[in-house]
Amino acid sequence: MKLSGSQIIVECLVEQGVDTIFGYPGGAVLNIYDELYKNSDRIRHILTSHEQGASHAADGYARSTGKVGVCLATSGPGATNLVTGIATAYMDSVPMVAITGNVPNNLFGRDSFQEIDIAGITMPITKHNYIVKDIKDLAPTFREAFRIARSGRPGPVLIDILKDVTAPNNLYDYEKADIDVNKKDKVKPIETVSEEVIQHIAKLINESTKPFIYAGGGIIRANASEDLNEFANMMDIPTSTSLMGIGAFDQKNPLSTGLIGMHGTVASNRCVVDCDLLLALGVRFSDRVLSNHKHFAENATIVHVDIDQAEIDKNIKDDVAAVMDLKEFFTRVKKYLVPKKNPAWTQLVDSWKNIFSENQISSSLKPRYFMEAIDEITNGDCFICTEVGQHQLWAAQYFKYTKPNRLITSGGLGTMGYGMGASIGTQIGNPDSVVFNISGDGSFRMNFNELLTVSKYNLPIVVVVANNGVLGMVRQWQTAFYGKRYSNTILDTVLDYEALAKAVGIDYYYADTRASYLEAVTKAVKNRKPALINAIVETDEKVLPMVAPGKPIDDMLMK
Repeated sequence: MKLSGSQIIVECLVEQGVDTIFGYPGGAVLNIYDELYKNSDRIRHILTSHEQGASHAADGYARSTGKVGVCLATSGPGATNLVTGIATAYMDSVPMVAITGNVPNNLFGRDSFQEIDIAGITMPITKHNYIVKDIKDLAPTFREAFRIARSGRPGPVLIDILKDVTAPNNLYDYEKADIDVNKKDKVKPIETVSEEVIQHIAKLINESTKPFIYAGGGIIRANASEDLNEFANMMDIPTSTSLMGIGAFDQKNPLSTGLIGMHGTVASNRCVVDCDLLLALGVRFSDRVLSNHKHFAENATIVHVDIDQAEIDKNIKDDVAAVMDLKEFFTRVKKYLVPKKNPAWTQLVDSWKNIFSENQISSSLKPRYFMEAIDEITNGDCFICTEVGQHQLWAAQYFKYTKPNRLITSGGLGTMGYGMGASIGTQIGNPDSVVFNISGDGSFRMNFNELLTVSKYNLPIVVVVANNGVLGMVRQWQTAFYGKRYSNTILDTVLDYEALAKAVGIDYYYADTRASYLEAVTKAVKNRKPALINAIVETDEKVLPMVAPGKPIDDMLMK
């Protein structure tokens, strides 16, 4: 049947199982928006306050549901406002399709009003991108874009569409395709890892007396969390995670050592130094984990398993590498493993867990209690979204994550302003769940416009602002490394949080003690209404332990 370009776009989105789009309209996408209006019973559109909020919402939706997130923006500034969100998704391997409009063919390439080369701009931060100039290319482009976004190592794809392609009088034959949205094709065929390599890895595991797992976001992206937990339990291996890997391993499991790296636990960081076998699974050896790469796992045999060939030997030299899907790895290696216990090693690791357990100075409301109270009140069954800064690390350190995809945070790019949009996408994708956005007052200033979106759609998101009056993480570095010269990190804000909450029509709570915070969280969760908790934090609170840049991973600052 003959359909217009905009009709083809809607049909292709429905083919791909898309039920929600986050976006902001403008001239170059009006034809698409007109068709979305006619199909509002098939695809829900969430109007954010800013295109960046839309991109972060699509990201949060994707991370929390496992589906491909979709955002839509007009040309020029609308398109460029998506860039930070696209880069955030790219750094953390999040499946997302960003759709932008552009000027018509007859104006394209002439520096026309609101024309921008968004494909050129986003080339380094997408898995692939397209400029669609002809209606006949629409359906094939959308189908390939979604396949690329969710396959292999997931990531964002951009589709830029010239306006006349979507015009209502521009018709083309459309044939419906039967799409399996759960199929993750190998976009670039991966050479099968030989059985000899798998057997060699199994032999190293069987013979190791001090094995240690460093698990990353690749485990979650591969839906291999259950496999990891079964594997670690079978072989009695202490297990840490990167920030992106949090939730891949049950943190209530006695084998869990928690976060690894710059703000990792004493146990995780000492394990890296003392282990004889490091199993690096779905990780990219970020500088925030390695610190001084020359002294990282220098006494261990390093086995690196990842789906992306580009990560092998990129930041650290591996002894054994396997480029493959993580679920496939666990299935194949398990055949050669002999279940065992490592009592001497696990007892030593347990002794490290008790070192430096109390690391905050507040006498009233310790930031660690932000997360402990939420864990207690929700029984750990909620989603934690964050901005970026000290509060992000407190959220990572002090909540016991037992499931994957429950910590929604910007790891690779470290995007302040991410959390509010991400919490919107998370709540939309998980309407019956409790969703928190943990923010600092610095990050909050960057994105509180999205409170209007939260209010408009009556989303029961609970925003917790760790309010210390400063840019906390930067101030912490200035304290440690810049002689306490606090250059432009004291906010001196006069923002009236209560008045703001009232202005946008959401509930407000003030908390400066443990009791008042507990009461605020309890009420907010019970009421199931949008809420803002202004939680007062001691100005000089720190995220500890901390490994100074360039220092060995076990050389940790404790105060």
